[in-house]
Amino acid sequence: MYAILRKEFNAFLSSPVAYVVIGVFLVATGLFVWVFPDSSVLDYGYADLQTLFNMAPWIFLFLIPAITMRTFAEEKKAGTIELLLTRPLTDTQIIGGKYLACLLLALLALVPTLLYYYSVYQLGAPKGNIDSAATVGSYLGLALLAAVFAAIGVFASAITRDQIIAFLVAVVGCFLVYSGFDSLASVFDGSVAYYIGQLGIAAHYRDLSKGLIDSRDLLYFLSLIVGLLLGTRLVLQSRNW
Repeated sequence: MYAILRKEFNAFLSSPVAYVVIGVFLVATGLFVWVFPDSSVLDYGYADLQTLFNMAPWIFLFLIPAITMRTFAEEKKAGTIELLLTRPLTDTQIIGGKYLACLLLALLALVPTLLYYYSVYQLGAPKGNIDSAATVGSYLGLALLAAVFAAIGVFASAITRDQIIAFLVAVVGCFLVYSGFDSLASVFDGSVAYYIGQLGIAAHYRDLSKGLIDSRDLLYFLSLIVGLLLGTRLVLQSRNW
C-alpha cells in the first residue's frame, strides 16, 4: 500500500495537478476570508474562521473530484489496470494506496490555512481572543469531510473509464451527501426532519465545528468512508465474475 501511495503522490507532485489544486483552494478561501466585504474577517469584526469552514466544503466539492477522477479511470483508459491488478498486491492495498494519496494531497491544501488561524489569533482584541476548541473541531471536521469526498471520488473513478464522467459523478455524489439530506429535511418538520438531516454530512460537520467531538460523528464519517472503499473493492472484484 505504501508503494502505491508513494507512486501516486509523486505522480501528483510531478504534474501541475497538486499545485493547481492547492493554489485554487488557497486563493478561493483567502478571498472569502480576507478580501470579499460580505465575508471578510476584517469587516466582520469577530475573531473566528467560520468563513473558512463554511466555504471550504464547497470548494472541496469540486477540487477533490478533480484529484480523484484519474485514480482508476485513467488506468482503465490506458489499459494498465490489468497490469496493476496482476501484481502481487491485493485490491485493498491498491485502493488504499490510491485513496490515501488523494486524501494526503487534499489535506496538504489545508496546512497553509493555519496561517489564517495565527493571523486571527494575533489580530484578536484582546490577543488570542479566538475559540481554539471550535477551530480544532472545525479542522477535524473538514479533514473527515475531505476523507469522505475522496472516498466518493475514488469509487466514482472505479465505475467508469472516462475521467470527465468520474468527475461529474463524484461532484454530484459529494453534493448529495453534503447538502442533499439537509435540503430534503427542510421539507419535513420535527423529529423526521432531524433524522433525515443526520443522514447527511452537514449536520455532523456542524457539530464538530462547534468543538463538540462526539464519537457518533466520528463513527458516522468512518462508516461512510469504509462503506465507499468496500464498494470500490466490490467494483474491482467484479472483473472476476
